[in-house]
Amino acid sequence: MPDDVTPPPAGDAPPTDVTPPPAGDGPGAPAEARPRRRLSAEVWIVLGLSLGQSAVYAALRLYTRLTADVPLGQQTAVLNPSRSERPYLDLTYQLLDIAFALVPVALALYLLAAPGRSALRRIGLDRTRPVRDVAVGLGIAAAVGIPGLGLYVAGRALGLSVAIHTSGLDPHWWAVPVLVLAALKNALLEEVVAVGYLVERLRELRWTTPGILAASALLRGAYHLYQGPGMAVGNVVMGLLFGWYYVRTRRVLPLVVAHTALDVVAFVGYTLLPETVLDALGIT
Repeated sequence: MPDDVTPPPAGDAPPTDVTPPPAGDGPGAPAEARPRRRLSAEVWIVLGLSLGQSAVYAALRLYTRLTADVPLGQQTAVLNPSRSERPYLDLTYQLLDIAFALVPVALALYLLAAPGRSALRRIGLDRTRPVRDVAVGLGIAAAVGIPGLGLYVAGRALGLSVAIHTSGLDPHWWAVPVLVLAALKNALLEEVVAVGYLVERLRELRWTTPGILAASALLRGAYHLYQGPGMAVGNVVMGLLFGWYYVRTRRVLPLVVAHTALDVVAFVGYTLLPETVLDALGIT
């Protein structure tokens, strides 16, 4: 060991070129601010890949409809259009559309999951009480469906809603199963992302309950704007009800059941109604 090493003289420490990091998301940001900024960015990304994107396109479609030569009340929206004139190619497109639309659902669940904590259990999408969830969901569907139909009829009479063509599929053997799957897809996408995921994340971002309910409901109304202002308002009301139920129970499965039932009736049930009733409702 050399013995000629002596400690540096007392005094000021030598200058360094290390400067404190700027304020923001870097290491120098407050520990609490960093995750909140990341969560905010995450929410925008998830919505941008799913319902937020749909809302932007729906608003643009509404503008296109309102500025068209044909009045809004005389226009038609096709909810499940055919993708090809060849039946099995059309079926392939339909199944792919359903599968890829569920990717944001998987992403939202993945992001909500934590070590030792299931995302399905966190938002109440698990099967811990299936009979009760199904019964409650069907009750919600009945409570929402009848007033919703009345709102649609009123919107059509006032020229605030387009005529809804619930299915553009030809009567192939696979049309009804695909329409049922499309109804389930809509329910999972909207209730998991717009309710379960969004409510959980906004709570973590310290939003108030009224603010959370308003954000979820307005998002739901926004991506239905393509159907006209009347149906958009109706979906805002539905969104407030669904959001309130989730905040109160932390169960999203009954909402999925309710939404699926509503869409199955809309997509498939219309085939059981007489033409005179369909014409009166403006459903084709």
